[in-house]
Amino acid sequence: MTEKNEKNPSGKTPNPQVSRRNLLVGAAAGTIGAAPFAAAPAGAAAAEDVVDLTREHAFYGAAEQAGIRTPPQRYAVYMTFDLTSPRAADLQVLLARWSGAIAQLMKGQTIGPVEPMRNSGVGFDTGEALDLGPASLTVTVGLGPRVFTDAYGLAQRKPALLRELMALPSDTLKPELSGGDLSLQACADDPQVAYHAIRDLARIAKDTGTAATRWTVMGFGRASAGKGQSTPRNLLGFKDGTRNIKDDADFEQFVWTKAGPQWERHGTYQVARKIQMHIENWDTDRVSDQNNVLGRHKISGAPLTGSDEFDTPDFGKKQADGTLIIPATAHIRLAAHENNGGIKILRRSYNYTDGINQFGLLDAGLLFIAYMNDPAHFEAIQTRLGASDGLNEYISHIGSAIFFVPPAPQNGSYIGEALFA
Repeated sequence: MTEKNEKNPSGKTPNPQVSRRNLLVGAAAGTIGAAPFAAAPAGAAAAEDVVDLTREHAFYGAAEQAGIRTPPQRYAVYMTFDLTSPRAADLQVLLARWSGAIAQLMKGQTIGPVEPMRNSGVGFDTGEALDLGPASLTVTVGLGPRVFTDAYGLAQRKPALLRELMALPSDTLKPELSGGDLSLQACADDPQVAYHAIRDLARIAKDTGTAATRWTVMGFGRASAGKGQSTPRNLLGFKDGTRNIKDDADFEQFVWTKAGPQWERHGTYQVARKIQMHIENWDTDRVSDQNNVLGRHKISGAPLTGSDEFDTPDFGKKQADGTLIIPATAHIRLAAHENNGGIKILRRSYNYTDGINQFGLLDAGLLFIAYMNDPAHFEAIQTRLGASDGLNEYISHIGSAIFFVPPAPQNGSYIGEALFA
């Protein structure tokens, strides 16, 4: 029997599943007068619209780290770090401490007492996620190119394809938003759970004197779909990630590493980009022009040559006057695997906002995170997009980084342990 208290005065057992759609429908029903636009019929909430704050994912034991194939959660906090210790042993200890802490956090547990004891070091929890549950938290750890250098005695262990990304067309990268030696991607269905995880892990890095924060992005409203999820919309109002990787065969072919030593296998390469959107400019454009820029219809998400979101685009189809229906500069044409030698990448992106910029304009955009087994695949696609994408008028790539994401540790081990064997 549930007792009454200040947080639960009714004494009823709370339902851990919250339907966002039902909340929105309920709010709309409480308004006075008729709505100017017809609402979608209320029915059973789609699977991805039901948030179970008790759901948890395992950190140990799987082939790959959680947070890659995992269906994207609603919120993300992404942070990169610079190594501040020259000692490989310190990096080893940090990865071990992080692994132990992440395993606890993903279970919805604290990483230690909330009140640190004198001289207790780093083993305490900041406490802001108490009673919030695991909320499907995943934390994914990446290792940057500088980890695999002679400075740490790891040059011979460097993954074969790990390197800094080449300069790409239309890049306007800011140094303070680019690079890093380590990355943490925390995703959860509660924003405070994701933030708490990054906060505690960043504190561990600082308190051990091993790494310092470099740049970070707080993401909301997933902008990519996983298996079994409906396609979300980005801040331009368009469905994003309709043709994202979802099938096991594509993960095996395009995401997981298969070559190299055993410790690399079922790892992957992570490319992160902070893409600023010039939202006010976009909002002044006609929807018909927006459709041509993306190559899709804004409301349905269908390609301009189809009627359903998942119709295969017909890139050769023309108007009566001979012009292409999907313009040559359309985003989906330039990004499509059919036009890039068949290559695909896994997109795991989120919307972000940084408030208002110095010009009084909305400072917002896309935290683009992608996974692939060869960074050249991203470079090939982005080279085409950066050179002639009609969307370039409305976006700027201002941040960038690349990391190798090792496979998941097994019980009794930690991230990257084989590096130090």
